Amino acid sequence: MKRLSAEEVEREIVALDGIDIRQLRQKWRDVYKTEPPPKVKSGLLRLAIAYRIQEQALGGLRAKSIRQIEDHLAAVAGAPEAGATSQSSRGSRLSPGTQLMREWNGAMILVDVVDDGFRWRDRTFKTLSAVAVAITGTKWSGPKFFGLKSRKQVLQTGAGESQR
Repeated sequence: MKRLSAEEVEREIVALDGIDIRQLRQKWRDVYKTEPPPKVKSGLLRLAIAYRIQEQALGGLRAKSIRQIEDHLAAVAGAPEAGATSQSSRGSRLSPGTQLMREWNGAMILVDVVDDGFRWRDRTFKTLSAVAVAITGTKWSGPKFFGLKSRKQVLQTGAGESQR
């Protein structure tokens, strides 16, 4: 893929909104040079392709950011790597500026981690579980809803809320 200007990057990303799942899967092949994941819905494909287009044109994450993500993923998976940040008894700490993403009922949900909680749709919530309840209308474990904890991890903590 040739180096794109900022305007070309923006045009390519905007164009993703107008294409169907078959075309998105082909676009994935074009930008990632691999087969797309088999069961990923169009909203998440669009986000991943948009990120890759920007990454190719403007550069990717710094090595330090990649290490932090790897450490966080290892900690969430229950196997902290050397250098991973310590975990509290309530699970991993999310730093302000982190953005959580989840597809729910065909819509992409984006939640920002802020100093005083979690921000979704111009509202700030004290807990991630409160965000999950606001999104779904039913009781959820917030960390489980956003994929930060497996069902096994949630049950081991003895959380008292429903584990949908």
